[in-house]
Amino acid sequence: MPHFEFNTLTLLLVQIGAILVVSRALGLITRRLGQPMVIAEVLAGILLGPSLLGLIWPDGMAALFPPASLGGLKMLADVGLVLFMFLVGLELDPQLLKGKTRTSLIISQASIVAPFALAAAAAPWIHARYAPAGVALTPFLLFLGAAMSVTAFPVLARILSERNLLTSRVGAMAIACAAADDVAAWCILAFVVSVARASGLDGALWTTGLAAIYIAFMVGGVRPFLARLALRVHGNEGLSQGRVAMLLVLLIASATITELIGIHALFGAFLMGAIIPKTGGLATGLIDRLEAVPVLMLLPLFFAYSGLRTQIGLVDSAADWLVTAVVIGIATAGKFGGATLAARLTGMSGREASAIGILMNTRGLMELIVLNLGMDLGVISPTLFTMLVLMALVTTVATAPVLRLVYPDHELARDRAVPALVQTAEPLAPYTVLLCIADRRVGNAMATVAATLVGQRSAPTRYFALHLWAPSASLTRDIRREHDEAATSPLADLLGRASGLGLDMRPLGFMSAEPAVDICRTAEAKQAGLILLGSHKPLLLEGQFGGTVGEVVGRARHPVAVLVDRGLDRLQRVLVAFVGGVEDQAALQLAQRIGQAPGVSLTILHVTAPDDEAVHGRAQLDELFPEDRLSAKALRLKTVSHDSPPDAVLEELGRGYDLLVLGLGQHWGLSTSLIGRRKGRVLTESPVSVLAVHAPPTEAASAPALVGDAADATVAATL
Repeated sequence: MPHFEFNTLTLLLVQIGAILVVSRALGLITRRLGQPMVIAEVLAGILLGPSLLGLIWPDGMAALFPPASLGGLKMLADVGLVLFMFLVGLELDPQLLKGKTRTSLIISQASIVAPFALAAAAAPWIHARYAPAGVALTPFLLFLGAAMSVTAFPVLARILSERNLLTSRVGAMAIACAAADDVAAWCILAFVVSVARASGLDGALWTTGLAAIYIAFMVGGVRPFLARLALRVHGNEGLSQGRVAMLLVLLIASATITELIGIHALFGAFLMGAIIPKTGGLATGLIDRLEAVPVLMLLPLFFAYSGLRTQIGLVDSAADWLVTAVVIGIATAGKFGGATLAARLTGMSGREASAIGILMNTRGLMELIVLNLGMDLGVISPTLFTMLVLMALVTTVATAPVLRLVYPDHELARDRAVPALVQTAEPLAPYTVLLCIADRRVGNAMATVAATLVGQRSAPTRYFALHLWAPSASLTRDIRREHDEAATSPLADLLGRASGLGLDMRPLGFMSAEPAVDICRTAEAKQAGLILLGSHKPLLLEGQFGGTVGEVVGRARHPVAVLVDRGLDRLQRVLVAFVGGVEDQAALQLAQRIGQAPGVSLTILHVTAPDDEAVHGRAQLDELFPEDRLSAKALRLKTVSHDSPPDAVLEELGRGYDLLVLGLGQHWGLSTSLIGRRKGRVLTESPVSVLAVHAPPTEAASAPALVGDAADATVAATL
């Protein structure tokens, strides 16, 4: 049997693999609970550390994370953290504060001063019980205050992005406050580290003075050079590998200088990212080039390392847990109270101010940076480190659910800056169509169908075109996309075609982490009579629409029509397939509206079973559809007997049609449950575009399935 030597590199690779696997597995759970990925990554370290793995399998933890190996893991995590803090600096766009400078500064400073003051009041009591031997009260108080008062700008940005709040009034103000808070927190942390590292007050002042000189040099000397570089990158030359390498050298130099000064390398990395101009393509190009490895591989190592240092077993008495509760209470009350009160004093409503206070209570990354620095400098003990990690976890985990409780989704929807989902000042039209498009290839066909849904002149139709996109890993890119998407998204093609057809179609576009939910929520807000979805993928998964389309069909409380486009650019001859049932009835109702458009003729293909004789005979057809009615409505009824409804429809389509309309029923192979491919052929083999119609669940639940004579009665009543 071969012998594998577990050398240093092999052990490090195994550690990285274990951390990534566990954190990603936990991430699947935390994402479903509405929590940011940082929670899963910290929990991964706690599970792999002495709090769980070391408790239930000490030998396994000793083999996977021997104490001698943690230095290499920490060094790699620190490199990742330097790169990540550079990315955080790149994300801090001064435009975030535009028009909100005074308000954001007031709120952010209040959210720092209040928890810092509470921490300072409690510091002597906590210092007497949990400070390491020989640590003076002043550095301990400063670190405790910094730990209580920070806000995690990256985590807050991700929560806002995932909840589609970046352009709401509350979200825009929260991100501006967090940006100001982040800058202030780094300045405070730099001073705190200089005090902790210095031998006395003179040393701290000397370090602070050098830091001020260095900041002035970076802003006054390096930033103009970077501004000229940004102008060149914005042009045709682009961001070459040589320029990326040069900027990385500047990053390393900045981090090294601040480390030598005594205010930590992270501050230099953050400062370097912050002074890079955000206009042009330099900042976004660097984010695109650099974000994957630090965010997906190296940053989880830092969080996991923090978890490995967390020993929950050290909090082993009722008194310890009481102190932990007090720490959580001080941090929460100070941050929430200070931000909320300041927001109210600046004129925000009570609900908006509470939402700001809740969002500013997010800690996560910044908190862990402060705690690890305090631990490395020996200012805080392992027991207090564990308490403060628990505080960071609790306050971060509580942010999303408490925000939903205090400021529900429908209230946040009203605050969306562009576009508003609810427009109460405008009277609702009798019939509203919400067109949802994700691929520009179906825009032409969707506009063509929409043009036939005009209905009667006395009851005009109102159109909204909706495009959603998923959040990215970059806050800057997400914010800019909110403003640029209207001109570059699939909406542009759809709106252009609609304008050519004389349709007044209003665009809606925003970022969404849950597109199906937001589509249904928008339909509710607009009181849509129909949700029209575009799909360029004609193949179903065994007859079931997948992805967002399938989710909308499954949860919508409005009629849904899914258009599978095969080059539809005109609409004259429409075939309506009918067997019976609520779904086919919904298809007939929609087809009736299409048939009212000028120049459109309908053919209803009524497919019956071979042994069903009730509908046969010319007399019965004449009774249901007199000749004068058929000719007046350009409507034709055909009844065929066939043991396979899909085959009957495919045969009829060979006679030349522009569009097939049918219900999402099992007899067509289109339903919400998986069925065989053979019946689903009506969609996948149709030579023309298909409009599959789904009845809302409330109607489906109350209406019985229609067959035989009842089906014919439905046709007559519908038309």
